[in-house]
Amino acid sequence: MAMDEALLFTVAMGGVPTLRLYVFNKPTVTLGYFQKVEEVVDLEFARKEGIDVVRRVTGGGAVYHDPEGEVTYSIVVPEQNVPGDVAESFKYLTSGVIEAARALGAPAEFVPLNDGVVAGKKFSGQAQIRRFGVVLQHGTFMYATNLNVLSEVIKVQGVKLSSRGPVRARVTTLSEYLGRRIEREEAVKALIEGFRRGLGADLQEGTYTEIELRLASELEWKYRSRDWVFMR
Repeated sequence: MAMDEALLFTVAMGGVPTLRLYVFNKPTVTLGYFQKVEEVVDLEFARKEGIDVVRRVTGGGAVYHDPEGEVTYSIVVPEQNVPGDVAESFKYLTSGVIEAARALGAPAEFVPLNDGVVAGKKFSGQAQIRRFGVVLQHGTFMYATNLNVLSEVIKVQGVKLSSRGPVRARVTTLSEYLGRRIEREEAVKALIEGFRRGLGADLQEGTYTEIELRLASELEWKYRSRDWVFMR
């Protein structure tokens, strides 16, 4: 999360528009900026299972990031490069996720405002923020997420959901849909090609700049801070 925000600043200062693909070091729930922790996360279950909780700068809902079954992406671009309408910008920037899933064999579709679905079930959610003339969108790509853990750790409207509850019925993974295990390398390759196709972008692999690394390091304290996580 710190690097995503750092990229927001550097692109605002004239840096290169960036697509970032990453995997969390350990199981993590990220909260939308406006969410109250206790209302959306089963903290006892999270502590028992060693699941971290982090607050994002973007809005949206709580997301479970499984290091063994999910790739997170962020894309940071000047506002002038995307549709001005928020709904249309979500559709445009999420096109890479949809194309990636299709490349793997799943008939994925974009469902407004910000979901990627296959056979009516969600496998990808996105969140967005606009600052300094720049759009930061990040989202999930659940290729093999443990959906039972997701169902236990995330609550909706203050009620914890079981694996037989509504959350489990509404979500899927690409591995589950396709009936075969997708590996991380395959998912990453599909995402790179998907964003190339979806955005018509000439993607070049790169490394973080010194200023990006420094800014991310300076911002890291915020995301580790209990005051930030439990601000609501």
